[in-house]
Amino acid sequence: MRSIRVAAIGAVTLSLALAVSACGGGSSTAGGGGSNDSPKTLTYWASNQGASITVDKKVLKPELDKFEKQTGIRVKLEVIPWSELLNRILTATTSGQGPDVLNIGNTWSASLQASGALLPWDDKNFDSIGGKDRFVDSALGSTGVKGEDPAAVPLYSMAYALYYNKKMFADAGISKPPATWDELVADGKKISKDGKWGLGAEGANLSENIHQVFVFAKQHGADFFTADGKPDFTSEGAVAAIKDYVDLMAKDKIIAPGNAEYAQNQSLSDFAKGKTAMILWQTASATLTSLGMKDDEWGVAPAPVRSGTPGTGTSVNSMVAGINLAVFKNTDNHDGALKFVKFMTSDAEQKTLNKAYGSIPPVKAAQSDSAFNTQATAALRDTLAKSAEALPQVADESQFETSVGTAVKELFADAAAGRPVTTESVKAKLEKAQQQMPAK
Repeated sequence: MRSIRVAAIGAVTLSLALAVSACGGGSSTAGGGGSNDSPKTLTYWASNQGASITVDKKVLKPELDKFEKQTGIRVKLEVIPWSELLNRILTATTSGQGPDVLNIGNTWSASLQASGALLPWDDKNFDSIGGKDRFVDSALGSTGVKGEDPAAVPLYSMAYALYYNKKMFADAGISKPPATWDELVADGKKISKDGKWGLGAEGANLSENIHQVFVFAKQHGADFFTADGKPDFTSEGAVAAIKDYVDLMAKDKIIAPGNAEYAQNQSLSDFAKGKTAMILWQTASATLTSLGMKDDEWGVAPAPVRSGTPGTGTSVNSMVAGINLAVFKNTDNHDGALKFVKFMTSDAEQKTLNKAYGSIPPVKAAQSDSAFNTQATAALRDTLAKSAEALPQVADESQFETSVGTAVKELFADAAAGRPVTTESVKAKLEKAQQQMPAK
């Protein structure tokens, strides 16, 4: 039995579960899984990427059949809903009874890496699937702790963009989407009247809060962790970043106060119903279609920056969202598992799978397909290539999402209730959040 640092992963179970929306979602039920000892079979736990588990099976089954025809290896598929996936993985790491290959949310990479349960992707393993340089750098940045061999390989990539209602813009005399936050606030104020609002937000969704304030902090030149992984939540830049975000409701009044209670994608619904003119979201086109919007009713543009245009450094405008593919270290079919990862990350499969899910291939060559240069995907692809950064790849990342995400939620509640949101009140919330982090 391999040695597993159970405490390192067990301590983060609850907070990781709260971080699920970093990577997509769904709901259903799932049965058990386990490693198998036949070189002719593999067990694969897939995350629920489509509208339902049935949709996922419809997407994946033909591809798995193709893999079996090519290799003679049969894949036993189980699609697991996000509400269960993390706990299933944690149970597998402690029991040793896991699948051969599995999907993980990319923000979990460093925390799961700390368990020691996943196969490290060293140069030899990467070479077996065509090499590390096939993947977009920003996607590789969300595969584990910097300086260590990655714990997983990028499979599906997503990024944030600004989605806007074309009619609401035209009615307000706005000719183009905003490129900076000042422009967004000015546009939002033109629209925010008569029961309509400029921007939607999920103020009670901890992970969504983190995604947004992470970007604001990067734009202020700040990080929430020091170079050696210690929490640094109360720096001047971090405080200013969170105040800027909450001020969109508190001071600028372009976000409806009711959004302070949103945590179940209600802001997307408001956008689809024409109640809100703009929404910052990751890979939203398929969802907007499912909510009844026609493609010509909405536009998509890069998320705003403080000034200029998106790029590296302080012009970061998205966190790197997505799904990674991992192999359990104790698999009895190591060679077959690597063959499967090679198949799933091949140029052809990357095109097929990411088209089906509306995501972006993290494999460079696959991105050249015209399907990823549409209105819905061009801005996302460009963002991932030029101006997205990974959330902190530290073992305590999940606790950060919970503690700071809660602080932002409480500040939105203050704003909605008319209580003042000041630099001092923001710093006090962040001091409390930092005190909740594990001692170093």
